[in-house]
Amino acid sequence: MTSSLREWLNLGVRWLHVFAAIMWVGQTYYFTWLDRQFSRLEKKAKGAPTALWMVHSGGFYTVEKQKSLRVGPERVHWFGWEAALTWLSGMALMFMVYYFSNGLIDPDVAEISQGRGIAIGIGVLVFGWLIYDLALRSPLGRFEAGFAIFSFVMTTGIAYGLVHVLSGRAAYIHVGAMFGTIMVLNVWMRILPAQRKMIAAAATGAAFDAALGGQAKLRSKHNTFMAVPVVFIMLSNHFPVATYGNTYSWEILAGLVLVGWGAAKVIRQA
Repeated sequence: MTSSLREWLNLGVRWLHVFAAIMWVGQTYYFTWLDRQFSRLEKKAKGAPTALWMVHSGGFYTVEKQKSLRVGPERVHWFGWEAALTWLSGMALMFMVYYFSNGLIDPDVAEISQGRGIAIGIGVLVFGWLIYDLALRSPLGRFEAGFAIFSFVMTTGIAYGLVHVLSGRAAYIHVGAMFGTIMVLNVWMRILPAQRKMIAAAATGAAFDAALGGQAKLRSKHNTFMAVPVVFIMLSNHFPVATYGNTYSWEILAGLVLVGWGAAKVIRQA
């Protein structure tokens, strides 16, 4: 493959990755905003039916939040492919820029082979999801503050370990990829299956477990908190002196995660 063709391929995949991410994160925050508006309306209406009116693109729109399915399942629109396309294009970039290139290993950091570096990178994505998922389903998952502290400690530990075995840039991007992997698996392995069960039950008139909706909402909430530091990490690749090339690289990465979580909290409450 010529350098020109490789560059065009890189550009095309990056465009797909960024645009798919805009669609995915935008939808996530839009529904988060809708939920918050309906919570406010329901408190004011004291149980009466509520509707939210909006204006956009020269038209007026009204949205109602339903507690049960009033149409056939075939008329329900699903949001999921945006998440899948974001992750798949991101992994394609990971292979192009790091696994099939020389961006993964830095001999000044650690003398390891490319294969070992790839195994470490993929291991972080796999075990990052497993640890997160098991912890959230454990009793710890019922305590928001405790789970947040656990998540931060684990993320900081992973960041510290990565900057001592991979290149600084690769270490940063793998923490972002770990968050992205958790986010997409939240959608495809936890949120969508729960929603399918709810729709199947509602379509037959059967009662469904309300905990399914709560589980899906919690995972979606976590995704909104992870999205902001992921964007920070993506942008950090363009500022090596301030971030991954800095003497305090892993501390700065941990700080970016905290700032991202704080920013997400502010955005969610807007």
